[in-house]
Amino acid sequence: MTIHITEAGAAGQELKQFVERVERLEEDKRAILGDIRDVYAEMKGRGFDIKAVREIVKIRRQDHAQRKEMEAILDLYKAALNMT
Repeated sequence: MTIHITEAGAAGQELKQFVERVERLEEDKRAILGDIRDVYAEMKGRGFDIKAVREIVKIRRQDHAQRKEMEAILDLYKAALNMT
């Protein structure tokens, strides 16, 4: 399905509104990413290991059951490689 878009038409206005919304959201995203960088910089300044903190954030995003399954697989592989 193709919408005929003309500058004066309703479809053109609707497209413009969508594009402007995406642009605003992209600006918000850049601002939030900057805020996150600032928090990591502050943690680093306080002596926290940023690599470890990033891993903790990644782990906390995972579903509990999914995380437990991954931990079990990692433990199995480490044992197979004599890393325990």
